[in-house]
This record gives sequence, structure tokens and C-alpha cells, in this order.
Amino acid sequence: MNYNVYTSFTYPGRGNTYSSYKWHYYNFNGTQQAPNNGWYQWNAWDFQPYANNDAYDNLLGSEIRYADVNQRTETKNWGNWITTKLNLDGYRLDATKHIQTSFVNEWLDAVKGTSGRFAVSEAWFRNLTDLNNYAAATGGRTSLFDVPLHYTFQDMSNGNGTWDMRGLQFAGFTEANGPLSVSFVDNHDTDQQGGALYSPVVNLKMLAYAYILTREKGYPCVFYRDYYEYGLGAQIKKLMGIRKANGYGAGFEYTSVDDADVYAYSRAGDATHAGLLLLLNDGSSARSKGITTPFKSTTLTDKTGNNTSTISTDANGYGVFPVNARSYSVWVPGTGTTTPPPTSTTTAVTFNVTYSNTVSGQDVYVVGSTAQLGSWNAASAIKLSGAAYPKWSGTVNLTSGTAVQYKYIRKDGAGNVLWEGGANRAFTPSGTSLTRTDTWQ
Repeated sequence: MNYNVYTSFTYPGRGNTYSSYKWHYYNFNGTQQAPNNGWYQWNAWDFQPYANNDAYDNLLGSEIRYADVNQRTETKNWGNWITTKLNLDGYRLDATKHIQTSFVNEWLDAVKGTSGRFAVSEAWFRNLTDLNNYAAATGGRTSLFDVPLHYTFQDMSNGNGTWDMRGLQFAGFTEANGPLSVSFVDNHDTDQQGGALYSPVVNLKMLAYAYILTREKGYPCVFYRDYYEYGLGAQIKKLMGIRKANGYGAGFEYTSVDDADVYAYSRAGDATHAGLLLLLNDGSSARSKGITTPFKSTTLTDKTGNNTSTISTDANGYGVFPVNARSYSVWVPGTGTTTPPPTSTTTAVTFNVTYSNTVSGQDVYVVGSTAQLGSWNAASAIKLSGAAYPKWSGTVNLTSGTAVQYKYIRKDGAGNVLWEGGANRAFTPSGTSLTRTDTWQ
């Protein structure tokens, strides 16, 4: 069978301006034929499998053979050239799960290095565990778009008032690994009708923006079309201003206050910034919530302008805060004092898991949704003792009354991580002590 495909790229317009390298069939693993005619492949794909082999090398065009050092060197040289030529201060890497992961790391080390330049990669893993695994595989070299959080917002949008807003508690990669997370509501892919990733947040979109723009963790990214074309620019700009003036200090989840319609979250502020209190309401009726805030004996106003009330707190920081139907409010204190969010009692939770699939040099850890359990960051997971092998045990103090999700992972000295499969385990700590007895097959 004969194939009519493109495998030679000599760049006559470029000449040898920055490189004399020319690309031919042996520099690739395969190439895409005419539309809808599939792929013609002559070398093995050199992708790194993730998520049950969901990440495939062959995405579009001619697939570069990164197993060959010549292509790796040329692509790194190009990266350094264009960085210098354009004086770049950062990079966005597209579809990186379709690129050999070891080369992604190699390219970032060679081009970004220790320069302090920013890098974010689009690794489209809808499942949080898969994204956590990719973050571990790339070793913190690049930030990652919080794809799981986008789909959480889409669930809220699709529910359009019937979704349980408590699903926003400790949500997504942003909560799991804030320093590496770039949070977003929509982007060019999710907004592209007919595209493979079409999943727009149609309803209640400003609630999602209020969430990412007031949160302690994550690096929020605003979609161009939302700001300039879809009529949300003025509201988003106002939230940006609130973030700049008041988005400081520790974040606090009000798990005992939230319900199916209303979600609350605060930033305690710092020595020079007053902090804020966020309320989101996806319900069809206006609501009010009694909340003990970090803001004692002060008055607060809704800086979004969605609510014109003035709310006063008592000496303990308690006040009753309204939020309109299908709306959001960001309450900002005026005069008064601030204190850290309410402290909570802790429960000493002992994790016991039976797991025998280890060899010398491998250990079992527990990691989960709260800071005490590493915030889904494998590097911050809690190491368990294997003294009673195959039972692994450890005790962690967790906040009483705060729902927890967790998994077990296996790590070795080289940093290789195996995550437990299946759904996250979940419970709510209570009392002075508690034991979780699990089996990892």
C-alpha cells in the first residue's frame, strides 16, 4: 500500500538562521494521513502511559521521535533560541501528556532551568489522581491547569441550582497542590463547540470566577472570551480588584456552615490587608448564613455590589451575612480587628492498611485532601510504619468535623509513586481518636 504523507521539512524560508537542522522521516515515529485516514506509523510511539494508557503520543501532524537524541537536542536548542530572541518570561506547553514525559522534563531543565521563568502545561487529566501522578512524574518543574476543578464547575453549571455546593470544599488540583495549580473556569478548548473537550460552564459562571479569584491556593487564569466577548469583563475586573486589595492571609473552609445551596470561604488578611468573606449561592432563593469570621467587632460591605447591606460582627467575629439567589458576595471588613479563623479540635486518626505488594526500598504512605494529609501532594504524604508488615500504620492529627478524602500510595527512594486505584476513601474525624482499617489489593 502506498501512502502520500509529509515527512520532510527543510524550511527554505528559515534557511540556517538559527539552525541548519532539517527534518526527515527518520526523525518521526509516524504521521497523520489526509483527514480521517488515520495514521501511518514506522517507529514505536514513545509516549509515557498514564491513566490506563489514556495518554497517547499520536495527536496530530508528524510525531517527533524523542527517543532519538538528535531531535531532543534540536528542540532544546530551539527553546533556548526563541527564549532569548523574544525575551520570554514564561511558557505554556500544550498537550504535554502526548509528549514523552522524560523529554518534557529534559526540555524544561534545559530551557527553563533555574531561571525563575514561569511554565504551565496542559495535561488534560480529568481525574485528580491522574493529574497528581503527572505532577509527580514531572517533579514540580511545571505548573498544571486544574482540569478536575473545571469539571467541578461544569457539574455546578449543569446542575443549575440542584448541584450540592459542598462539592466546592477542598476541590481540585488547586487544593491538592496549590503551588503548581493554575485554576481556570473555561478556555479555548472547553468553549469550542464541536471540539473533543467541549464542556462549557454556561450557568452560574461568575460563581466559579468568584471562587478562583478569592482563593488562597492556585494561580487563577481568566478566559479572554469571558472577559472581552461574553459580557463578564466588568464583574471579573471587580473581583480582580478585590483579590488585589483583600486576597491575603490564610484561607478557611466553613464545612459546618455550607449546605447544598450556599458555600462560604474566608481569607484572614494580614498586617496590611483586611481579608474577605466569600459566599456563593446557586439556589433560587436569597439566603443568609450565621458565620464566625476572622473579623471581630467590625462592619463589612459586599465589594461586588451585589448586596447593598452593611453587616456588623460581634466581639467573637460572628455575623449574619446575606447572599442573593444565584449570586455571590465578597464581604470586606472596614474598621475593627481581625483574628485567625476559628480553631478546631483534632482527632488522632490511626491509619492501618494491609498491603503486601512491596519490595525492599518501597514504603506505603497516606495522602489526602487536607493539609495534615499533604493536600494530595505525594511529596508531602505521611509515611506509615511497616513494622507489622504487611500491615502499615501511622497516626495523624486531623481536624474534627472536617470531611476527609484520602488514598494510600507506594513510593521508593527514587521518588517513583504508585497511587491506590478506585474512588477516594472518605470519612469525617470525630472524638479524640479514631482508627481506619483498610486493605489495598
